[in-house]
Amino acid sequence: MTKQANCVIGVDVGTGSARAGVFDLDGNMLGSARQDITLFHAPGSIVEQSSNEIWQAVCTSVRGALAASGVATEQVGGIGFDATCSLVVLGEGGRPLPVGPSGEAERNIIVWMDHRAVAQADRINATGHDVLKYVGGRISPEMETPKLLWLLEHKPEVFAAAWQFLDLTDFLTWRASGDLSRSTCTVTCKWTYLAHEQRWDPGYFRAVGLGVLADEDFKRIGQAVVAPGTALGRGLTPEAAAELGLRPGTAVATGIIDAHAGGIGTVGLEGDPFACLAYVFGTSSCTMTTTREPVFVPGVWGPYFEAMVPGTWLNEGGQSVAGAAIEQLLAMHPLAAEARAQAQARGQSLPTMLAALAAERTRSLSDAVTLAHGLHVVPEFLGNRAPLADPHARAVIAGLGMDNDMDSLVALYIAGICGIAYGLRQIIDAQATAGAPVEKVVISGGAGRLGLVRQLLADATGKPVLTTDAEEPVLLGAAILGSVACGAFADVAAAMAGMTQKGKAYEPQVGATAALHQARFDAFVRLQALAGQLRQTPG
Repeated sequence: MTKQANCVIGVDVGTGSARAGVFDLDGNMLGSARQDITLFHAPGSIVEQSSNEIWQAVCTSVRGALAASGVATEQVGGIGFDATCSLVVLGEGGRPLPVGPSGEAERNIIVWMDHRAVAQADRINATGHDVLKYVGGRISPEMETPKLLWLLEHKPEVFAAAWQFLDLTDFLTWRASGDLSRSTCTVTCKWTYLAHEQRWDPGYFRAVGLGVLADEDFKRIGQAVVAPGTALGRGLTPEAAAELGLRPGTAVATGIIDAHAGGIGTVGLEGDPFACLAYVFGTSSCTMTTTREPVFVPGVWGPYFEAMVPGTWLNEGGQSVAGAAIEQLLAMHPLAAEARAQAQARGQSLPTMLAALAAERTRSLSDAVTLAHGLHVVPEFLGNRAPLADPHARAVIAGLGMDNDMDSLVALYIAGICGIAYGLRQIIDAQATAGAPVEKVVISGGAGRLGLVRQLLADATGKPVLTTDAEEPVLLGAAILGSVACGAFADVAAAMAGMTQKGKAYEPQVGATAALHQARFDAFVRLQALAGQLRQTPG
């Protein structure tokens, strides 16, 4: 790190946008920018993106963040990346290859939320291979080996022509540095790499039908695996530096999955990452729990070694859709279009407006739960990621009437948020039963920014919900990795301690409020179980 360099950049590629933030070494964000990216949908639960478009969005965001910050390029010591756990397929020279029925080469990413590989995941799970112990006992169609198996079976010519299969985070660091090293985080959490043994298991790949990858010694999915924050190559290549508007040689950090960046940017708050569950509430939700020793939790991914905090184990859960579930739920209401227009006229999102209306109708944020009286939502529109590990699960709404006014829309919103909160409580309870209890929840992610949401989460789970002073904790997590790569901090743990600052705490209510949430949680569990039984009924 040069004497002039006193800032770092974090880049976050989420489901719908690429964002960049410029941070000083105290964790203060000096400027940021955002660029939307395209999602391509097709029948069969297919969701795709373009790696070229995403890279251009990253470059635009970084340039915009630099301009907003007023920071000179000489002041930037390092850059860190995080992204969704999506599969990027590249041919020779890095050219994109088509991954779906459209045959369009630019659509070369199978997005994390794409569920085309449910049948492949079911077949993999039927093998009962020992590797599955490290994904909670059941692999998800959101992970990469089911997607690779789908590609081999449905697009064999593309599979054969592929030069590299990369997690999106590893694609970004390769574009930036030219280094094909994979992140311990990405390949351990989503590709079945055994980080605690520093190896792939050839037997697993042969057992599930992907023996070709083992036969070629895994050269297309990663032969070099390094920890997040490790400096890659010689830093930014001249080409990447020109595109990003930065200096060649600027340190590039090995990246991390977006949810885990939220963990990096938050769990350092209390100085005890083992007490805190990192909850990233975005389009989907992710939970990260850090333990000193491996803990096996049925239905919860992991335990993963050094996938987030160095020297520790990680259990990862979450909900396949969270913010997206709320959007889907609200869109079903007859007043949705009119209410959305009202929100836009106020310069707000629809959930923000509804949260404000709920606060106006009650004495406290905790009392908002009473607005959902008699209305219950199990928001599993895209399955249950954890702790049931059931991609076939679907949403349940009970108590819905014919009301089409604003009060009924607010009630539906509150019931949906409570449903998300009860799903989080299920994960916390399952982990505690298995031996991985937590004392607090540290929240990040766009869908979790509202005070009403945070208070309902605290009341529903019975755990304090903490926030950071960081405006963008996920971006901060990526920037923390950049600070380590450029040598500003000795390691990730030191950078977490130096760059995260505590914000507000939302304490869970007791008494009548706690009793009400307990009753609603019991109803949630019963409805969830009944829905599972009904799926087994013919017709």
